[in-house]
Amino acid sequence: MVFLYLALAIVAEVGATSLLKFTEGFTKLWPSVACLGLYGVAFLMLSRAIQRGLDVGVGYAIWAGLGTTLIVLIGALFLHEPLTAAKVAGVALVVSGVVVLNMSGAH
Repeated sequence: MVFLYLALAIVAEVGATSLLKFTEGFTKLWPSVACLGLYGVAFLMLSRAIQRGLDVGVGYAIWAGLGTTLIVLIGALFLHEPLTAAKVAGVALVVSGVVVLNMSGAH
């Protein structure tokens, strides 16, 4: 159940972040409402995962790492942002850091 909450938190955060461009600086009502609502869901689900036993550091690392990776992919595929070697290397470093954190948290 912990990882279901974490997965929902990641999906909500990625959805919210994907909407940021469409809020036009929070001047567009409905994209802004959807964006802020999804961020609220993301934090609620992350807090539920942590409440049910997920380590804060590991949970946040997975949440942020997978969210970052997915946002880079969404940006490249749907928002026409360039996918550079530096971005790919940065994502690889983020994923590597998440893996190391997970391995260090093992009992």
